[in-house]
Amino acid sequence: MNTVQKVAIITGASQGIGAALVTAYRELGYGVAAISRSIGESSDPEVLTVRGDVAEPGVGARVVDAALERFGRIDTLINNAGIFIAKPFTEYTDEDYDAVAGVNQRGFFEVSRSAVAAMLSRDDGGHLVNISTSLVDHADSQQPSALASLTKGGLNAVTKALAIEYAGRGIRANTVALGIIRTPMHPAATYEGLAALHPLGRMGEIDDVVEAIVYLENAAFVTGEILHVDGGQSAGH
Repeated sequence: MNTVQKVAIITGASQGIGAALVTAYRELGYGVAAISRSIGESSDPEVLTVRGDVAEPGVGARVVDAALERFGRIDTLINNAGIFIAKPFTEYTDEDYDAVAGVNQRGFFEVSRSAVAAMLSRDDGGHLVNISTSLVDHADSQQPSALASLTKGGLNAVTKALAIEYAGRGIRANTVALGIIRTPMHPAATYEGLAALHPLGRMGEIDDVVEAIVYLENAAFVTGEILHVDGGQSAGH
């Protein structure tokens, strides 16, 4: 019987979707390395917390090294950390660009590069999951979001590239493209208006996202997929 414990790295893990994913992967029996700028210690010995900003050079390698030191392997990486700034395009500042591109793209690049290298050191594959947005496919004049499209659109594209590059090594890559999810970043007063942006007439819940990612984790024949969890938003209005 195979008794090897699988291990997941989850970025942006201190609250909201990331914190829920830590719980979900522990329920799957995984050891978890959870990283965030503000994360505290965990009372669970199978959860390693690492405080750091994935946008900073070297942090991605540091969390992967910490996970390998604690658990000895990496099976799944979930690039959940992300920044969304909604502004008209000409009002974005250099600071906005650096912040969004730093987390959404450099953070993805550095953590993923190190995690995939760790997966390649074994012969039993791995799984990379990115978090994107349906605004990449379905732009909305009510939500000007060029930097989200620029950075998250890149994640959609690289998901397909990595899925093909590493299919022969058993490493899968998938993306979950989200609609608007009810998290602490949205004030309750905005819920009704945000719900109306989705054909299903409601915002997404954190559980909707977690269930989609757990599905992809268990779907061994799915790779290169951009799975929309958006209440029909990407299908149109």
